[in-house]
Amino acid sequence: MKVAGFTFIRNALLLDFPVREAITSVLPLCDRFFVAVGKSNDDTLAFIRSLAPEKIEITETVWDSDLLSGGAVYAAETDKAFDAVPGEYDWCFYIQGDEVLHEQYLPVVRKAMEDNLHRTEADGLLFGFRHFYGTYDYVGDSRKWYRKEIRIVRNEKSIRSFRDAQGFRKNGRKLQVVPVDAEIYHYGWVRHPQIMQEKIDAVKKYYQGISEEDIRSKAEEELFDYSGRYDALARFTGTHPAVMQERINQLNWPVEVDLKKIHMKARYTFLYRLEKWFGVRLFEYRNYTLIK
Repeated sequence: MKVAGFTFIRNALLLDFPVREAITSVLPLCDRFFVAVGKSNDDTLAFIRSLAPEKIEITETVWDSDLLSGGAVYAAETDKAFDAVPGEYDWCFYIQGDEVLHEQYLPVVRKAMEDNLHRTEADGLLFGFRHFYGTYDYVGDSRKWYRKEIRIVRNEKSIRSFRDAQGFRKNGRKLQVVPVDAEIYHYGWVRHPQIMQEKIDAVKKYYQGISEEDIRSKAEEELFDYSGRYDALARFTGTHPAVMQERINQLNWPVEVDLKKIHMKARYTFLYRLEKWFGVRLFEYRNYTLIK
């Protein structure tokens, strides 16, 4: 069994992506790792080159300025990285630049790939997700945070990144996937408030087609206000991946939240309460088909 990892990244240093932690967290499972590095305004290219040159291959890209709606450019860049993977690899592990796999899951994930290697009906493997918010102590606890998504796919180029690169499709249909008892830790919402605001402003360009000049001229604040921007949060009581420890030690901004407060419209509050009472998330969006 041969395994390749792949991801895309741009302006990793300016926007403080934990991309080193993301890549190194899955490298033990990968024979090679392929990165599409977009033309950046910082030293992202040199930084990626320095990580593990014996394992990492880089494709230099330019983000398509015509893909300025709905995050389509993220899917395009994901496909560029995936297309760089040669046919000799069986499984491909996709990890985004702000996602990290805990080392405790490495044996579980490897076994899942081995067990399903010859199950041709399985297009990929499905992971659970934890979405951290503000600091490393809180996780999103509302319907707005997706609970599961595909992060390992077969090396079949009919599989394409879907919409804004959250998941995948195969010839336009949902992938058939096997669930893995492992979680991806998503740290995209843990940044210094100033950098968090800059990241949000940058994303607007590729979701709403707003120019960087207009975004900055209309910005109402320079610091992101974590305390007023969440639906519902819960305290995280587990352990973080070892590769994240240095970042955790460097956290230097306070975030004050009230875990008892819920900031949602009435209908979402009702569905949230139902989920807590009965353990079922009604009307959940699933971009995959489960197989046993």
